Amino acid sequence: MRQSSPISVYSFVTLWGLLLTLVDLGGCSELGVMLGMRTRLDKLPVTSISSSMVGKAGPITALAPGGSARLVVVATTQDGKQLVTAGAGKGNVLLDSFVFTANLAQVDKRGKVSLPADPRITDGKVPIIHIAAVGHPDVVADLDIGVRYDVPFVANLSGTDGANGIDGFNGLDGSSGTNAMSAPPDPITGMPGPQGPGGNGGGGGNGSDGGNGSDGTPGAAVHVWLRLEPGTESLLQAKVTGGGREMFYLIDAKGGSLKVTADGGAGGSGGTGGRAGRGGAGGLGNPNGFAGTDGFAGSDGRRGNGGAAGTIAVSVDPAAQPFQGILSLSNHSGSGQKGPAPALVIEPVLPLW
Repeated sequence: MRQSSPISVYSFVTLWGLLLTLVDLGGCSELGVMLGMRTRLDKLPVTSISSSMVGKAGPITALAPGGSARLVVVATTQDGKQLVTAGAGKGNVLLDSFVFTANLAQVDKRGKVSLPADPRITDGKVPIIHIAAVGHPDVVADLDIGVRYDVPFVANLSGTDGANGIDGFNGLDGSSGTNAMSAPPDPITGMPGPQGPGGNGGGGGNGSDGGNGSDGTPGAAVHVWLRLEPGTESLLQAKVTGGGREMFYLIDAKGGSLKVTADGGAGGSGGTGGRAGRGGAGGLGNPNGFAGTDGFAGSDGRRGNGGAAGTIAVSVDPAAQPFQGILSLSNHSGSGQKGPAPALVIEPVLPLW
């Protein structure tokens, strides 16, 4: 029996891997079905479906505001066979085998489930994803998403870093001098005449200077309000404003935290000066031509200045004072210098929503 050569086997494996990659990237669903790598459920005897979420560390049941996970759906057929969705489920069922109707959540076409970052939308509510199997109107399932607040939140109101300067252009190398032509022979003796001098090489061009980096922008003037969520023991409402922005957080003091940054942006790096052009070589002759002089390298651009540190003011309701340690504050300049000390005031804070 004739055996496949190593090259043909390697080529087949490579091609198959490429096809799998293309199918997983989306847009090639029909190709995946034609090749038998993917399947749809509309013509299969599906009797029930179930769903779950997976994160980077494995299965999860709850998301924080602004968090996301991947959806996995398992379909069971009349003969007890279980078919799992592609992607996070590592199966071969296409996600377009299902219709997703999300309440207080979002599901994209690749099965990414996400919650809105604003906790006011989900506070005290249960986000639900309703799943219906295409072609099987009676086969449905609901996935309840727990909402968790014991995670590290970040309110970033820092300035932006300055843009880096453009590098200078390299100088052009000088042209080589021309070689001397042989002199015509002496008409009387027939001996060759003396060779003329070689041409001088051209001078190298100067490199242009690198551009200066842009300055970083300053951090915002930030105000933080913190109060205890009514009817709870350790849930804290937080509101952060600054730079024309307004952000809300709900934090569980048992494991959660909020970092507020109002740092100045770093200055952009200066562009590198262009390389000097090399002088051209002298031409051959009697005597040889002089080599051209090298050009001058361009100067490096100046680094931009760091943005100024922002300011931070914090208002903490007396009932939330035992939990103010969940806050961490940072306001350095873009050059690393400390900004003004944050101002902390213990005062009544009205409900934030």
